[in-house]
Amino acid sequence: MAIRKSHKLSQPAVIKQILKRCSSLGKKQCYDEDGLPLDVPKGHFVVYVGENRSRYIVPISMLSHPEFQCLLQRAEEEFGFDHEMGLTIPCEEVVFRSLTSMLR
Repeated sequence: MAIRKSHKLSQPAVIKQILKRCSSLGKKQCYDEDGLPLDVPKGHFVVYVGENRSRYIVPISMLSHPEFQCLLQRAEEEFGFDHEMGLTIPCEEVVFRSLTSMLR
């Protein structure tokens, strides 16, 4: 009987994977020599929120907040992290803006 390895990644590994994918996505932006979007400052990443998939640039420090981590878990459950749309947060824009303004 073969032993199966769990495909469950640790939280730091998942966050690193998210940041790697998010930093290299975006269709209409200019990129630097490392393939990173020029309009995203160092220490930030892009998420898409709401029905219209509005683009938001958020600081990496948001990843340490439990409330934001809940949004990431919902995003993983609903969309997964392995798709071409970028990190999409299943949340209304008004709620997302309110949450992020409280966490800053």
